[in-house]
Amino acid sequence: MPTVKASYEAVFVYSLKAGEEAVEAIKEKFRALIEQNAEIGEVDEWGKRKLAYLINDEAEGYYVLYNFVSGPAFPAELERVSGITDGVLRSMVIRKEEA
Repeated sequence: MPTVKASYEAVFVYSLKAGEEAVEAIKEKFRALIEQNAEIGEVDEWGKRKLAYLINDEAEGYYVLYNFVSGPAFPAELERVSGITDGVLRSMVIRKEEA
């Protein structure tokens, strides 16, 4: 039986504490992870934004939205990896409703 694929979007907020090179490196790390496990779609960089509240004493974060299509197991793995990666302030993966 073929794996049922669905559309997802993942929003990541990266820490700016380590500088722009660190943000570039972590953006590429997650892009590569998604490309290895899913069909990556549009990647929308929202850039540096002020946070609604301090996270780890930081007032700003770098926002990136990744769109991808994958089976049901990968989004959970993506959330797990983001949760243990230094430099990720927040992340959220949601399944998009089929139009």
